Amino acid sequence: MYARSLGDDGAELRPLETWHDEEFLAHLDRGREFIGRFIPFGAGATDVASARTELRRWADMRTEGTGALHGLWLDGKLVGGVLCMKLDADQGTCEVGCWLEPAASGHGLVTRAMRILIDWAVGERGIHRVEWVAAAGNVPSLNVARRLGMSRDGVLRQKRLHHGVRHDLEVWSVLAPEWRAARADTAHKDH
Repeated sequence: MYARSLGDDGAELRPLETWHDEEFLAHLDRGREFIGRFIPFGAGATDVASARTELRRWADMRTEGTGALHGLWLDGKLVGGVLCMKLDADQGTCEVGCWLEPAASGHGLVTRAMRILIDWAVGERGIHRVEWVAAAGNVPSLNVARRLGMSRDGVLRQKRLHHGVRHDLEVWSVLAPEWRAARADTAHKDH
């Protein structure tokens, strides 16, 4: 996947590479408090070397076929991203997620990017079950799962310890036949 336009608002989705280390770190620093409210994503990236190490870890997962990391750029500025992790092609499962700095929220960037990522997981990687796991208090994240047409499977009570607080995690999913039907219905309505 190379750069993909997310619409006519200057937003695009593209792979995050190790050479994005300085830009990735600057982005995390702008949004660290906001991003870190419910997830530890990027917490270990505190300088250019550690940012490069984090990006390298994701590049290795992409090479191994177990994950993918993509950035969201708005008007040429990295503002967030979407990811696919725990990708198990043999079992046909993966988990997807996102992060965003505050200035980019409310534009539908994650929902638009996630549609592309799930299309890739289902269509190209043959994934049957795509999961979304979010803290019960992370309402914006849960709203993305709803907008994507996912079903709420249940709650893992006090599953994640984050910043000294135990958070319930909601598990949402969409199955490949459901995803394909919803995408076909959307395409039909667009014509």
